[in-house]
Amino acid sequence: MTQQALVPDRTGMPGLGLGTWQNEAPDTCAESVRTALEAGYRHVDTAQIYGNEAAVGRGIAAADIDREDVFLATKVWIDSLAHDDVLESTEESLEKLGTEYVDLLYVHWPAGEYEPEATLSAFEQLRESGAIDRIGVSNFEPSHVETAQSVVDAPIFANQVEMHPLLPQRELRAFCADAGVELVAYSPLARGDVFDVDVLSDIADDRGVSEAQVSLAWLRAKDVTPIPKATGADHIRDNWASLELELTDEEVGRIDGIDAERRQVDPDFAPAAW
Repeated sequence: MTQQALVPDRTGMPGLGLGTWQNEAPDTCAESVRTALEAGYRHVDTAQIYGNEAAVGRGIAAADIDREDVFLATKVWIDSLAHDDVLESTEESLEKLGTEYVDLLYVHWPAGEYEPEATLSAFEQLRESGAIDRIGVSNFEPSHVETAQSVVDAPIFANQVEMHPLLPQRELRAFCADAGVELVAYSPLARGDVFDVDVLSDIADDRGVSEAQVSLAWLRAKDVTPIPKATGADHIRDNWASLELELTDEEVGRIDGIDAERRQVDPDFAPAAW
């Protein structure tokens, strides 16, 4: 079995992706995307606010992979969520990415210019025109997801949130599972904090893998799609190797028992429910 065959499929979304948040140096970003795709990744995540959509597009173009085989996602920033701004900024994103469509377009936060009906009607318009394939939301709590689902006919495909063994998102995970919404995990390594957790280190030592691989395998066991950021080839390949790790129920239970709610990303405009 090839490594590519090991990638879980979340209703058309490859179950492990490359995150590009804070991957701002254009050449480094483009090279990391190219390296990841040639290592087997088929899911790349970016955002307007990252300032690297053009570099991500260059990386995809440089890889010996057909565009149709890459699941590409970007996000509309909070200052561009008025109806017409969604349309205009998404067109700019497509130009920077060098593509005619993205597979998934997210509302980055329920903040700023976000107004559910006006914002999401623009997303539906983009979907009908073929500029996007799926509608996503990011950093949404259950009430925000319910509202979004109530104002659009198209399904809300995914909710991208911070999730890792130190922020297990139990309630949100249960809600999204019931609502038929995929969960995508950003900062799945808790911005490096997972390397200092004894439970994860013990399992990693026992299995001869890294704490990163343990964390990513745990997310996969929860039917969550992680998108770890990595710039160097070694880290890109180490994260990819997590697909070969299947945790036992006992190991998953030990990780579930970690007593922490350690959020890494908490801007002033985050939902009040946090």
